[in-house]
Amino acid sequence: MDAKQGSPIDIGLDALAREAMQVQSRLRKGVETLASLDPIEIGASQRDEVWRDGKVALYRFRREGVEPSEHVPLLIAYALVNRPYMVDLQSDKSIVRGLLERGQDVYIIDWGYPDRSDRYLTLEDYIERFLGGAVDHLRRAHDVDAVNLLGICQGGVFSLCYAALNPAKVRNLVTMVTPVDFHTPDNMLAGWARQLDVDLMVDTLGNVPADVMNWCYLTLKPYRLLVQKYVGLVDILEDKRALEDFLRMETWIFDSPDLAGEAFREFIKQFYQRNGLVEGAVRIGEREVSLRRIDMPVLNIYAEQDHLVPPSASKPLRGLVGTKDYSEVSFRGGHIGIYVSGRAQRDIPQGIHDWLSKRSGDAR
Repeated sequence: MDAKQGSPIDIGLDALAREAMQVQSRLRKGVETLASLDPIEIGASQRDEVWRDGKVALYRFRREGVEPSEHVPLLIAYALVNRPYMVDLQSDKSIVRGLLERGQDVYIIDWGYPDRSDRYLTLEDYIERFLGGAVDHLRRAHDVDAVNLLGICQGGVFSLCYAALNPAKVRNLVTMVTPVDFHTPDNMLAGWARQLDVDLMVDTLGNVPADVMNWCYLTLKPYRLLVQKYVGLVDILEDKRALEDFLRMETWIFDSPDLAGEAFREFIKQFYQRNGLVEGAVRIGEREVSLRRIDMPVLNIYAEQDHLVPPSASKPLRGLVGTKDYSEVSFRGGHIGIYVSGRAQRDIPQGIHDWLSKRSGDAR
């Protein structure tokens, strides 16, 4: 081939060599940055344990110098598959801090880390015993008939079930990135779950290992979550704060509990495989769940670019609940961005607070 024509792929050896040297320099400086980091701390807000049932604990958040101005407590219920501190990850990425600053009295239920002794915990245990126990504690502690409930992701599904079974105990219900219709065609995770032989899985493994669930989530977007983010890590190795933020997020991603086997079996069958909320086929213990019994005000927040809970999976809630006071808010971002992005810090706490404040004096 004529040298003037060049090769089919003209990389440019000099440019390639310069890039290699730059990457080598970044890696060397990155090692120095890593060595200078203090231990990664998770959580921005102080919290006190106020109630416990086995491994499940209820915490009350507080912030020095800021006293709650709202009389009705707000209880956050997160998913089982990840740790709930995502909502209070760090000082500038904390939905909890934003709610505290606006006067909300914020609590969160921590499901703990199930072990083999929890193998036979059921959805009834999680929804009626644990979530219900936390609600009843707050009703007594605050001398109120009902609490405000914020359910996030799978915790939103639990909150819907609890509110439908116990409508008199929930004053206002907020759901965030919560799946309702599990059979939408754009929900890849739901498509996988419908094909799962969950009986074989649970009968073989007992509790479902956290690593199995993490691998499922990561392979939904393999290039972005397994390649691109680690290649991009090279560009921030010299930035101590950016590196701390990265490691804090990695800590959360891989700090996942195992899942109690029976509860996992029930959740997959009733929600993913039978689409129980839409079909009216969910049973918690001996009781049927009818979303029509949800007569309290409902705020449903979904993320427009959510690959785990697409908007089409969340928005059907409007037509299923019994309340006439239903509000729906879309967030321009993804499943993680709704907790940690700058836009989320501005919009989510303020939106929840404003919505709750307008209903703080409403009589049910």
